[in-house]
Amino acid sequence: MAINNPYQSYQQNSVNTASPGELTLMLYNGCLKFITLGKKAIAEKNFQEKNTNLIKAQKIIQELMVTLKIDLAISKELMSLYDYLNRRLIEANIKSDLDILEEVEGFVIEFRDTWKEAIRLNRQKQFANSGQA
Repeated sequence: MAINNPYQSYQQNSVNTASPGELTLMLYNGCLKFITLGKKAIAEKNFQEKNTNLIKAQKIIQELMVTLKIDLAISKELMSLYDYLNRRLIEANIKSDLDILEEVEGFVIEFRDTWKEAIRLNRQKQFANSGQA
């Protein structure tokens, strides 16, 4: 009989109960985590760990690309940016280039912070509308 890890259960429940907006925020945070781990691995000259973490960051960017609703104009712009970030992550992985990772990290932080603000504003609007009923 397996012993459940409470933290793992909490994480799974967080994912299962998150709104689509919150899931996107989780993806951005995960991408930042793996970029940070990749940078640390480069500094430690642990190339296997670098590769593993940067591939995870790439997979998150690819997931963000797949979930875009292409019929929206903003999605076409985001697709181009995500494609650029994905290619830069590949290049950073090949070259073990911290400068490229800093660049990608800056974009992902901007996306994450903008997304976080959008969620906040949406919740504020929903709360205001529910108070008027």
